[in-house]
Amino acid sequence: MAINIKSQREIELMRESCRILSLVHEELGKFIKPGISTKDIDDLGYKLITSYGCIPNFLNYAGYPASLCVSVNDEVVHGIPKKNRILKEGDIVSLDAGLIYEGYHSDAARTYGVGKISDEAQKLIDVTKQSFFEGIKYAKEGNYLFDISNAIDDYVTPFGYGIVRSLVGHGVGTELHEDPQIPNFRQKRRGPKLKAGMTLAIEPMINMGTWDVNWLDDEWTVVSADGSLSAHYENTVLITDGEPEILTLGNV
Repeated sequence: MAINIKSQREIELMRESCRILSLVHEELGKFIKPGISTKDIDDLGYKLITSYGCIPNFLNYAGYPASLCVSVNDEVVHGIPKKNRILKEGDIVSLDAGLIYEGYHSDAARTYGVGKISDEAQKLIDVTKQSFFEGIKYAKEGNYLFDISNAIDDYVTPFGYGIVRSLVGHGVGTELHEDPQIPNFRQKRRGPKLKAGMTLAIEPMINMGTWDVNWLDDEWTVVSADGSLSAHYENTVLITDGEPEILTLGNV
């Protein structure tokens, strides 16, 4: 496993890539309401990303046909935007987006309620988001990678939710997916030691029911195996010699 340690110049480029992505997510979040299609969201995402002179890094990645992943209700990740997929009051929708700025990738995801949602759905969204913050308490130089994984698991499991195991976080930099892989569930080993200059996309994916998932026939969309709601929260994080820097945080 070769984990890329970023130079100061690379970190500055990553910061700018991630800053722009945080602004894109802020605008996307404001746009979510009943009656719009998932394709409408993707169209706005493309327009926003390119308006900053950046490239949507998901578009055509391994054949993926859109700029964003827009996943509704039981869809965990990689939901393909469609004109006929209309958001309804009470739905939850996960937006996973990334972009390339001067050769450097950023990656972040958020889950939103559509209009008024159930208390149960809101709790799932809140726990998923908080699990990220519990995990990155351990994202410090000298700790081990799987300290992050274990902290996420320790926080989520008491709620009775399922932590998706088939999909994990990852390093990010000049490639969208770099080493290391970052599970969100407890590991028996410690994993590699964290070093300043690592840039990691940490992304808990949490189902209200089972941890198990299925792939739909489009070979992209991942759904919870029992049809339960799923939430996703992700940021690109820089490991430093002190507290971690959440590069994509912005105001959402």
